[in-house]
Amino acid sequence: MEQKTKTIFLDMDGTILNHHNKVSIHTKEIIDAIRNKGINVFIATGRSFDEIAGVVPEGFQVDGFVTSNGMAGYLGKEVVFEHSLSLELVENVIEKARKTKVYYELFPYGASRMTLKQDQQYVEDEIREPKPESVGINEWLSRKEAIKEEIAWTDTIEGNRFSKFYFFARTKEHINSWKNELEQLKREIDFSTSISSEHNVELMVANVNKATGIKQLLKHLDLSEDGVMAIGDSDNDIPMLQFVPHAVAMKNAPDHIKEIVEEVTDFTCDEDGVYHYLKSKFNL
Repeated sequence: MEQKTKTIFLDMDGTILNHHNKVSIHTKEIIDAIRNKGINVFIATGRSFDEIAGVVPEGFQVDGFVTSNGMAGYLGKEVVFEHSLSLELVENVIEKARKTKVYYELFPYGASRMTLKQDQQYVEDEIREPKPESVGINEWLSRKEAIKEEIAWTDTIEGNRFSKFYFFARTKEHINSWKNELEQLKREIDFSTSISSEHNVELMVANVNKATGIKQLLKHLDLSEDGVMAIGDSDNDIPMLQFVPHAVAMKNAPDHIKEIVEEVTDFTCDEDGVYHYLKSKFNL
């Protein structure tokens, strides 16, 4: 394994992040040790670039990032590639989201995520207590924090470069109804969607996912697609896990993810599963 693997892509939520949205110091240290052995380590996440700093320990370093489910790639803070949703699509989606009263966050590049003020009441109402039993604690905490500190409530759509939409609903029926609305809209404007839980869906540019982002980053760095490993846990990781030669699922991943990979970690994300897996595989 050590000889074959030259590059590793790590998902964040449910993989290197525990269910309280933190990366442990042990995970940071094992990434440092692997990079010191000359192996490239990258993040491949549904999160936007600006979200990452708040959930990793001080001094956390990797070789680069694929963010927003393949919408952008970074080396340090340098932008390697960037796709953007069109303003026409953004306006159309927000209008339909309002009619459905579905929680949404729009992520502009280089600025705070935004939600229009006229939608604030029903968006905040989706995060009312108590937490629905089927909503994961990590997603619930993220939405609570977004409402309290991270969303910019604006009168109008600001900017013209957007990495993604994130949608949430407190019931599965509501989010599934919204997914059906998006499928109808795809007949008018092409885009892609991705899910990472039963209560969310994200929207990106057509034909963009983690695998396309990884390909773009590897090509930019002139790195071979051979010898690439990826570790993930949810549906938005499927394109990545199907693309790489060596795919690993977390113990906490659902069964349909475990069925498409070569290995499953012995421990969950709450038990430092990535740390233990990499420590064992690379004899560290």
